[in-house]
Amino acid sequence: MKPLDPKLRDRIVRAVSARRGRMLDELVRYVAIPTGWNCTQGLDSLRGLLVDRLRALGATTESIPGDRRPDWLLQSEGSGGGLASFNVVPPSTALCSRPVAARTRILISGHLDTVFDPSGSFRAANVSADGMTAVGPGVADMKGGLIAATTALEVLDEIGERCSWSVILNSDEETGSFASAAALARAAGGHDIGLAVEPALPGNGLAIERAGSGQFMVEAFGRAAHAGRDFAKGVSAVYALARVITRLESLSDVPRRVTVNVGPLRGGSATNIVPDHAVAFGNVRFPDRADAEALGRALDALATAESAVPRVSIHQIFNRPAKPLIPETQRLADLAKQTAEELGQTLTFASTGGVCDGNNLQAAGLPTIDSLGVRGGGLHTHDEWIELGSLVDRAALLGCLMTRL
Repeated sequence: MKPLDPKLRDRIVRAVSARRGRMLDELVRYVAIPTGWNCTQGLDSLRGLLVDRLRALGATTESIPGDRRPDWLLQSEGSGGGLASFNVVPPSTALCSRPVAARTRILISGHLDTVFDPSGSFRAANVSADGMTAVGPGVADMKGGLIAATTALEVLDEIGERCSWSVILNSDEETGSFASAAALARAAGGHDIGLAVEPALPGNGLAIERAGSGQFMVEAFGRAAHAGRDFAKGVSAVYALARVITRLESLSDVPRRVTVNVGPLRGGSATNIVPDHAVAFGNVRFPDRADAEALGRALDALATAESAVPRVSIHQIFNRPAKPLIPETQRLADLAKQTAEELGQTLTFASTGGVCDGNNLQAAGLPTIDSLGVRGGGLHTHDEWIELGSLVDRAALLGCLMTRL
């Protein structure tokens, strides 16, 4: 592959480096905006800030209404009022586009939401004494990535590099992208290449292959009875559910990266009543479509006839298709790696069982690399941190990669 023009590369690096202080200020400000899945006001505020920056570059903006998630999913642990309200008014997705004729159409994907409770104690970005790192909710996943991507676009505009790009911003990636799935698929169809700014994997890794993910619910229905006087007349839904769970365990095949996880569980109301209802929720991971279909059939096979006592019903949805390595993605990853090396950076390749919107984009036909965000760690914990120098590194990498695309 032909190297990037050194003069252009250096212009991008200088312009990005000059914004280091600004990017740090933005990180502190953006992290202070609570964007947990149940914080509509904060999500709207952050979306507005980013959309305004993209409009200033000449982008037109479309707000795409969200879709409802399956009602049964709202019964799972942690899916209380916030997600229920999502089903009343599902969050919209912003698509900001600045097309340039006869240029490769690049779609940058980012999410606004974090996993953190806005009423909790973990609310702000705290910069280390040496200025090398910061800890805070969403510093790496993915407010740092959003800042790096937006900065890259502003730098390209400043130096007169004409790229054809769109940025899609959703508010429900951390809860499965149910509301934004259709918007992601539609946006994918209008572009040639996808770049998602999920945080880098360990070792400055780029995820070139991801597992798929699905959710399921098992409900068991029995017959209530007094556990002392009429135990024999009862039919325990909890025991029925337990028998199903042992069968679910047998579906995992860890060497082949097929896993079935069960939890949380609910069943019964008192120890002296034979329980007539029990429910379990679970998650599956799979490497490809064939395994997804096999898992789906295996789950359905656990259901019983409507007239059975005890009765078992199954609900399932495989919302994140697997993202196998395809030649188009390999070529894109190789180009990103060469670009990183020309910048004096390293970029490694890895497979992961984690999922993201890159799964959806590639399943819709868009070759996508999706760990182009900042370096950090402790994701989804109160130890989440960012290597602050990666704001500059990744903004420069994104800018240089887009120019050669």
